[in-house]
Amino acid sequence: MSLEGQQMDKKSLRVLTGTKADLEELAKDCVAFANSTGGRLLIGIEKEADEPPAGQHVDDSWLERLPQRISQLTLNVGTAAQKVTAENGGECLELRVFRNAQSIASTSDGRYFIRASDESRPLLPDELSRLMNDKTAYVWEALTTKRAPRSQADPAKEKAFLESIRASERVSPFVKEKPDTELLDYYLLAKGEYLTSLGILWIGRREDRATLLYAPAIQFIKYDETGRKVNKLLWDDFSLNPQELIEVVWSEVPDWRESYEIPDGLFRKSVPHYDEVVVRELLANALVHRPYTQRGDIFLNLYPDRLEVHNPGLLPLGVTPQNILHTTVKRNEHLAKVFYDLKLMEREGSGYDRMYEVLLASGKPLPQVREGDDRVAVTVEKRIIDPVIVDFVAKADQAFQLSQRERISLGLLAQHESLTARELAKLLELRQTADLPHWLGNLIEAKLIRTRGRTKGMEYHVDPKVLRELDFKGLTTLKGIEEHRLRELILRDLEIYQDASLGEIHRRIGTEIHRRRVQRALCSLVEEGQIGRKGNLRWTRYLWTKTPEKKANGS
Repeated sequence: MSLEGQQMDKKSLRVLTGTKADLEELAKDCVAFANSTGGRLLIGIEKEADEPPAGQHVDDSWLERLPQRISQLTLNVGTAAQKVTAENGGECLELRVFRNAQSIASTSDGRYFIRASDESRPLLPDELSRLMNDKTAYVWEALTTKRAPRSQADPAKEKAFLESIRASERVSPFVKEKPDTELLDYYLLAKGEYLTSLGILWIGRREDRATLLYAPAIQFIKYDETGRKVNKLLWDDFSLNPQELIEVVWSEVPDWRESYEIPDGLFRKSVPHYDEVVVRELLANALVHRPYTQRGDIFLNLYPDRLEVHNPGLLPLGVTPQNILHTTVKRNEHLAKVFYDLKLMEREGSGYDRMYEVLLASGKPLPQVREGDDRVAVTVEKRIIDPVIVDFVAKADQAFQLSQRERISLGLLAQHESLTARELAKLLELRQTADLPHWLGNLIEAKLIRTRGRTKGMEYHVDPKVLRELDFKGLTTLKGIEEHRLRELILRDLEIYQDASLGEIHRRIGTEIHRRRVQRALCSLVEEGQIGRKGNLRWTRYLWTKTPEKKANGS
């Protein structure tokens, strides 16, 4: 498994010494880490390796020289170095880069970088202001004001918070044993004699929360088929903290209780239009990741076929709709910790994994994320693509005890029947097909799915034997047709029509078969001399070249 990612990168030892030494490149990565979430550089591990070469030695002098050199090549970057010895005896240098929470890091010659997934990329001029806004958000949580002394916290909210924290299995016994005052300080809800902005948001009085800069408000609006508003609910009086907002939105919107009824043997199974896990995770993400220095309500727009959640502000720098499944950037770090410890959301970076898992297990499309000029919108569809997929995934999980990633991968393959490695990697928002084995897990070894082809052209499909054993009653299609049967289909088609293009053949034998598979089969038949070909590129046509065998002696 690759060590590289949002918070880690690896470099060859040659980056420090020899003719290929490039400390400027190393400084660029340090700036990128400092401007995002911090991270580690493992120096002494080659690009395709997971550990340093056996017996490799790192000079101890680099423990002081490297941080000193990085400080000369950068501004506002803090680092610390230590030597690490792997199990094979090889040594590497670990350079820890600290996140700069209040200012922007740069190289000494005035260049700015940000960490995005597993690469360091330059910051564009218009992105600098966005980054500065995010830095302000870091400070926002810890700000105090004399108008909100610690003694004026809402007693009911403070009691509920302390009880919930001490009842959570996500909180260590050491933290639970702290006195009430120290526990509030630990979660940065109070500092000295006053409540922080985070404290006002969570345990403050309504009047203090109302004067808090851009405290969250939520609007639920329901539309009919013509686009008219048929229901509207508002939670904008600032009497509720984020935890209470999630609870009241879930309990007061009647539409969350609606569901589909699908056959389940002799019984019927209820599949909600919008699963509680998905709705709560969307609300938690909206409350945790919004910039609290920007005005705007959170909108829940419910249409006849979908739910749209609109959140003010843009995605944090480094996060895009294409990498949101794998990239973690904490905009409100202390608020996120409170949410996680109170079990209001999954661990940072795994919320979308959970939504993918629940939606695919319900036979529904993946959530769609789009970024506008001043807000982010997430769309979740109500429809079930195929009800039998729900039954299949549930039975497969029960029979094989699948992991979360395996359930996601199997759910995608069940919906699409067959996917190439490139297509599956795109749906999973992976940068390269080499990362697929970590998502497929034991699906191939357990013979839940089969493969065809090699490398990027490899195709994955659900094993027909498993479908039979689990009594999968989906419609039979040609998408997973075996190669020799596909070739026979093509030959029979050309025997009838004699002369045809790729598109004509593809439409006649079945468009559910991937076009590239048909093209590869045609090329193979041409190379074997079984059919002919004329023209080039888009004007290529395939010919039936076999002549009918003559009847012998009138027989």
